[in-house]
Amino acid sequence: MLRSRSFLRRAALQPCASSSIPLTLSRAPPRAQQTIQHRIPTRTNVALPASSARSLWPRLDIATARSFSSSAWRRKDDPQEPKRDSQGEEGKDDKHGEDNALKETRRDESAQESKTKAPEPIPSQSGSDGKGAAAGGAGGDSGSSDGGDGPSRRRKASSERALSKPTVPDVYPQVMAIPIAKRPLFPGFYKAITIRNPDVANAITETIRRGQPYIGAFLLRDESADKDTIDSVDDVYDVGTFCQVTSQFPVQGEVPTMTVVLYPHRRIKLSSIIQPGQSNERKASTAIVDSTFKEEQQGKERECESQEKKGDVVASFEEGQTEQQPKAQSKPTTQYGPISFLRKYPVSLVNVENMIDEPYDKEDQRNIRAIVNELVGVFKQIATINVLFRDQIQTFTMSQSAGNVGEDPARLADFAAAVAGGEPRDLQEVLESLNIRDRVHKALTVLKNELMNAELQARISKDVESKITQRQREYWLMEQMKGIKRELGIESDGKDKLVEKFKEKANKLKMPEAVVKVFDEELNKLQHLEPAASEFNVTRNYLDWLTQIPWGQRSAENFGISHAMTVLDEDHHGLKDVKDRILEFIAVGKLRGTVEGKILCLVGPPGVGKTSIGKSIARALNRQYYRFSVGGLTDVAEIKGHRRTYVGALPGRIIQALKKCQTENPLVLIDEVDKIGRGHQGDPASALLELLDPEQNNSFLDHYMDVPVDLSRVLFVCTANMTDTIPRPLLDRMEMISLSGYVTDEKMAIAQRYLAPQAKESSGLKDVDVQIDEDAILELINKYCRESGVRNLKKQIEKVYRKSALKIIQDIGEDILSEDKALTVEGKEAQEEASKDNTDVKETPENMDKETTEQPRVPLKVPDSVHVAIGKDNLKDYVGPPVFTADRLYETTPTGVVMGLAWTQLGGAALYVESILESVLTHDSKPGLERTGNLKPVMKESTAIAYSFAKSVMAKDFPGNRFFDHAHIHLHCPEGAVQKDGPSAGITMATSLLSLALNKALDPTIAMTGELTVTGKVLRIGGLREKTVAARRAGAKTILFPHDNLSDWLELPENIKEGIEGKPVSWYSEVFDVVFPNLDKDAANKLWKSELKKPSRSKKALKEEDSGYESGESGSDDVGPTV
Repeated sequence: MLRSRSFLRRAALQPCASSSIPLTLSRAPPRAQQTIQHRIPTRTNVALPASSARSLWPRLDIATARSFSSSAWRRKDDPQEPKRDSQGEEGKDDKHGEDNALKETRRDESAQESKTKAPEPIPSQSGSDGKGAAAGGAGGDSGSSDGGDGPSRRRKASSERALSKPTVPDVYPQVMAIPIAKRPLFPGFYKAITIRNPDVANAITETIRRGQPYIGAFLLRDESADKDTIDSVDDVYDVGTFCQVTSQFPVQGEVPTMTVVLYPHRRIKLSSIIQPGQSNERKASTAIVDSTFKEEQQGKERECESQEKKGDVVASFEEGQTEQQPKAQSKPTTQYGPISFLRKYPVSLVNVENMIDEPYDKEDQRNIRAIVNELVGVFKQIATINVLFRDQIQTFTMSQSAGNVGEDPARLADFAAAVAGGEPRDLQEVLESLNIRDRVHKALTVLKNELMNAELQARISKDVESKITQRQREYWLMEQMKGIKRELGIESDGKDKLVEKFKEKANKLKMPEAVVKVFDEELNKLQHLEPAASEFNVTRNYLDWLTQIPWGQRSAENFGISHAMTVLDEDHHGLKDVKDRILEFIAVGKLRGTVEGKILCLVGPPGVGKTSIGKSIARALNRQYYRFSVGGLTDVAEIKGHRRTYVGALPGRIIQALKKCQTENPLVLIDEVDKIGRGHQGDPASALLELLDPEQNNSFLDHYMDVPVDLSRVLFVCTANMTDTIPRPLLDRMEMISLSGYVTDEKMAIAQRYLAPQAKESSGLKDVDVQIDEDAILELINKYCRESGVRNLKKQIEKVYRKSALKIIQDIGEDILSEDKALTVEGKEAQEEASKDNTDVKETPENMDKETTEQPRVPLKVPDSVHVAIGKDNLKDYVGPPVFTADRLYETTPTGVVMGLAWTQLGGAALYVESILESVLTHDSKPGLERTGNLKPVMKESTAIAYSFAKSVMAKDFPGNRFFDHAHIHLHCPEGAVQKDGPSAGITMATSLLSLALNKALDPTIAMTGELTVTGKVLRIGGLREKTVAARRAGAKTILFPHDNLSDWLELPENIKEGIEGKPVSWYSEVFDVVFPNLDKDAANKLWKSELKKPSRSKKALKEEDSGYESGESGSDDVGPTV
């Protein structure tokens, strides 16, 4: 037993004769090893009884010699007829065998074919006699004639079955069909296919497990189709190949698949598809199972049953016999065929027939020989052009004996079609041809097309190669020239110069140890890379960035307090809070010697100078200035850079700032930090957390640089219009400095000192006597530009100067300021060339260089006699009529109207609250409250609180005034297009309602702000500075604000509080005393009594009649409001 096992191991290691795909033998299952000790363990091994395949072993020698064919007429020698039993096995041989005359005519040809052996789908093991004992073969029957049923006879049969050679059945009437795309399979040539259908994959695995690894492969008619089952006969061509599954293995991926290696054996024809549920089997499938099994089953029925119980792999023929054994059962059993076990899978099962090549006479043989010679000649031509074909032809030739390549024209035609890249329909015609002459002729046509393609490919390759050769020659000569210059010392290698340049840069920098280590590694990599390599440019760019960062290089800062004050006053007027904070910042740096870990955030409305303040700070500190905006930024790579693996990768904006400024301590202004976007590429606000954290930015890691960069010496200044949209963690890392809007005197100073001179110079009137009076600027501020900033004021002043320039030219005339004086000599020549182009739409001419010049014209000088003065009276001629005609919305406020104060993104604004009585106040009128003015939820709640509190004040202090018990009130806030929200209008609304109930108008110069509770407590509000500026702009003289905001009031500059009296209040009673001074409580208590008096019965009836008459008379003329 040990000797036989070692022999099997050596046989398993031997590859197939002519195949490059090694077939290995897998270990048999444990149960199979227990029952059959010496079986060859292969995936497709079939152990058949010795008498079940009595005629297969003689055919096996011939089959392995020619493309695995197992047809009887291809046998080399006549098989030895085994002993036959009395059940008519001779008749069965006549049914499945072939004609004896045909055997005689093919015997010589078969003998010639058997000189070489084709690759076997399953490795076999020969017996001691050189033929081997096939399961049921003639060699195996040599011992059956000895007779006897003793134990020695059973052990001998078991040993013969264990060493049996796997065979391919000659007749396989039903088979699982798999559609093949693109090109058909040809007998004798391996093909690997991919199975995506898990049911088909499981079915193939089951066939291998049961020892029936056979399928039918048919070409799909639709070239674009890709499926693993056949829905209809029309989906595929009816002629295919009978294939054996030699190996299969799963492929892992997004969709698990199975790769199956097939070896086609013979041509078959699809006759029909077996529908699901069809029970009858073809007679051909059951004819194999006949009385030949009885000889083996005698005395061994118990052994076969134990093998089945242990799960041994048996052939379907044994299964069919096994199904026929329980004859004693009362119910008839269904016929069990070779593929019955596949019916549980949703796969394609078809009925097929074998296709045999047609015989040919001597005349055909001469024609065939001529075509074969032409085939061989075409093969030689292709082999000289295509190396791949040369290898395939060599492999095919090795599988044939020397000089016998053309002896088998059918196989040669199949090889030509298998390796050629023709159309699927042409290849299918080769497969369907049973006439050898037609087959080789069609194969020759396919091969000729392949030759034409190979020649075309060779021409294209030759052209490309000639171009590449020329470039390589030029490159080689250039390299030689460089080498000669390098040897003579004239010029050194470009790469060497690059390395030296990087080393010189690095020596001037104070790189940290971690950076030095990375620099040395990248520089060493650059030295070993070829300049033509793509990685060379990537490494060079990285080293360029690495050496351009100013490691250890800092600018000398100026911490002079007086110098900083001078610079700030030169650039900005007012802003005392901001200037004081910056001076504190500079004073700390003066004492410490450095300024680190500070992130400032300037918050204020547009146009107040946030960006320009950052530039002034950089000038005061003598720091380099770099600004970038993050408004609408959605890509994190803009902050932290790209990975170097991407094409065109760059570092983030911070590293670019260091490269531009060339210092480690610049001032970086991050603008519009409250408008950062967020997209699928990340959240830039989260990336700023590391950048703007003093505890983390000392080792900032950029994705591109991939080395820690110290940003602790960088002074970050951020700007924002509001803090509501800034993430809380980011807001917590910044020190907020609020910038409120400018008041009138501040705007006046800014216009006179900054805006007017800049606008005058930009309009070309720098040396011209054009003056804007102070009254005109004040008129612009009060009637045209009431916003918090000065941006709109700057636009209006520029408009005044532009209008002045146009008026000067029109008054003087173009004779004095002519174009000839303005154009230079080069400008006149360019103008003459441009005048030659008379087309309507000018295109870029070819001689564009003649129509352009560096300085085509010079500025003109306005005569000194010109004088222009813009005052309040003629301002309308320059900027049009005023936008705001009055300082306040109401010069005299009616009953129920109160001036409130609101905060907006553009600064503060005056917000009026209006209340009116909707209907006549009578004893029968019903109370109610309606609110309009685009009020948001918080402000609606403030309205409800103010209404309830006003009713409680009237009930407590004026019980005789029953106004709110019968009044239907409408409360409105003007400018309905603007959304309004916030709780700070509480005392304003309550005052408006009380003014209406007491029928008492308020002073129009009183403004108020404060949140009100139902008990009358006045709570703290925000934006007092902006609201004070808005109150002063609106002409208010008294401001009522919560007492909790007294500290904010005291911090306001005196120029803002000038002319305004601030009165802090804690309870509404204090507000009531201010807005309603010297109120007659008795008169207020008796107010509305006559209107609310209950009328007598007669008067009431008369009143109803009068009201009915009036309503009827005026009903036709009444027109309701349009919504």
